[in-house]
Amino acid sequence: MNLPTFLIANIIVDIEPFLVLFLRLDYPLHGFFHSILGGTIIAVILSFAITKLNKRVERLMTVFRLRQELTTKSIWFASFLGIYLHIVLDSFLYTDILPLYPFSYNPFYALLMSYDVYVLSSILFLGGILLYGYRLVQNKYARVY
Repeated sequence: MNLPTFLIANIIVDIEPFLVLFLRLDYPLHGFFHSILGGTIIAVILSFAITKLNKRVERLMTVFRLRQELTTKSIWFASFLGIYLHIVLDSFLYTDILPLYPFSYNPFYALLMSYDVYVLSSILFLGGILLYGYRLVQNKYARVY
């Protein structure tokens, strides 16, 4: 899976609530782009953008010692996975999210308690840091030989 695309995909969805708060818009905090339909649009745009910026992203990843060849398939997979995962996890937490828009209900709300979602997110974050550390150590020793 393509790490930079996955990270961007998880973050880009929250531009919508940021703009709603920052610009004081009369719009739901978690609106259209927190739905599968809206998320799909974002994922397609993001996938095309990362594919176009492929070489720049690869150079950036080298700075973080996470050299990874970007393939079109890995970019698209990471884009959709990151955005859909974000939408589903948010759907457990917020009543204003309509993940199955145009249907006006959220079947995921309160299936998991907010505590569970935050613990799961924290565990995944910690796992990501440990994996990053492992990759750094692995790359360091790979250069010695």
